[in-house]
Amino acid sequence: QKRTMALIEKNGYHDSVYINAAKIFQGIHTKKLQDRILVRYGNASVSPLLTVKNQSFLRVSYELAFSALKYQDLLEEILLDSCVYPCHSIPDELTSLLVVMLYDLQERKFQAREIFDEEEPVAEVQKIEHYLYSFRTKLAAALARCRIKHDALSIEYILPEAIRKQVQRASALPLCVWINTFKISLQDVFGDLKKRGFTRVESVSDLDHYTYCIDQHCNDVVFFPSSLKEELLNLDLFADCKLLLQ
Repeated sequence: QKRTMALIEKNGYHDSVYINAAKIFQGIHTKKLQDRILVRYGNASVSPLLTVKNQSFLRVSYELAFSALKYQDLLEEILLDSCVYPCHSIPDELTSLLVVMLYDLQERKFQAREIFDEEEPVAEVQKIEHYLYSFRTKLAAALARCRIKHDALSIEYILPEAIRKQVQRASALPLCVWINTFKISLQDVFGDLKKRGFTRVESVSDLDHYTYCIDQHCNDVVFFPSSLKEELLNLDLFADCKLLLQ
């Protein structure tokens, strides 16, 4: 049976990922001056994260939270412009969840979420999901108005230029992976990669397609091309924590 690290396609995540991402976002969101606050996030302290199936679920939670942080101003503008926020039935304590799930919804082009794995549903996630999806047309229209106002082909172009450059640099960086020698030997990892069609190269500058190289200072650290991230994370080597993304 194929095991996946987490749902990394654009079809949504598990309820626990949304809850954890919202808790992370609650602690890191940009706090504005009192006279400029239009979207309220409540005063509740950040509660502990839910127990997740594996470290990949936690990693995806952090990625989702920081993506929402990057577009916080845009997401708030969409909520306000569409009149989806404020809503008397959604307390301020769930605003972080609202923002995080809105980011994911627009990433999916406002299509319904598809989850195939069985998981205990979380009532708050179900509530916010149904609420946002019922207003998907208004939300999509508000997003379109934002893009027209900023003359942006996509939401990435709405970001300040300095942040866009940071994102571009980050996406070009090679993936750094640690070999967990408590679970597997270096040679077994290299043998497995060879069977999967990977070729070892001498340096990071030589990385291209199905290649990898070993760090010159740490022989249990390996680099891969950034384009292989999703494919790598679905390997059993990662599911079994024999390889760990740094």
